[in-house]
Amino acid sequence: MCLAVPLKIESVAGEKALAALAETRVTVMLSLVPQAKVGDWVLVHAGYAIAVVDEQEANETFAILRELGITGPQP
Repeated sequence: MCLAVPLKIESVAGEKALAALAETRVTVMLSLVPQAKVGDWVLVHAGYAIAVVDEQEANETFAILRELGITGPQP
């Protein structure tokens, strides 16, 4: 099963961004969503941001994951 997780971009350097969810921070590639900027929520799969989403969609995704019993850091 493939899973994309919403993360919030904290900084951008070229095609790379530092993105976060709660206390967890990861470097993600922005080559598929070059319009993404600091403050945006992005869906991340395998280290790549694959879509820009709004905060409401990110929170809906977290709610679905909780319903499925997949727990993790709260946004």
